[in-house]
Amino acid sequence: MKVRIGLVAVGVLMALWGGWELLQSVDVRGLVRLPLWLGGAVVVDDFVLAPLTVVVGWLVVRWSHRPGAHRTVGVVRTTLLYVGITSLIALPLIVRQGTGANPTVLPRDYLRDWLLLEATIVVVGAVAYFTFSRVRASSGDIGGR
Repeated sequence: MKVRIGLVAVGVLMALWGGWELLQSVDVRGLVRLPLWLGGAVVVDDFVLAPLTVVVGWLVVRWSHRPGAHRTVGVVRTTLLYVGITSLIALPLIVRQGTGANPTVLPRDYLRDWLLLEATIVVVGAVAYFTFSRVRASSGDIGGR
């Protein structure tokens, strides 16, 4: 019990210290824009990303109910997962670069690099898909004879 109270106290102190540092380092305009940005992130997540994820998931499930799909649905899901993760990581860099950021801080062309990465992921996924879709079912596979 004492350990929990100590951890809570440390957590509260760290949160207060972080809030103090935030107030000291960000100007008033930044403090006003911060809740707007966080609210916009919630709206985009709830009304764009979540429905898009549900629709893509529903389409993959509908597609996977065809005969022999058990060998390829994992490849498609994994490819979509990697495309989504890398897009979420790259999006802030791409958006920030478009606002005339300091070229010494963001010296690379993040849009081009992101597109090359996504193309590589899709090509590897397509190769794996066509490799696994052409494999004949063996006696150990589901539905194989």
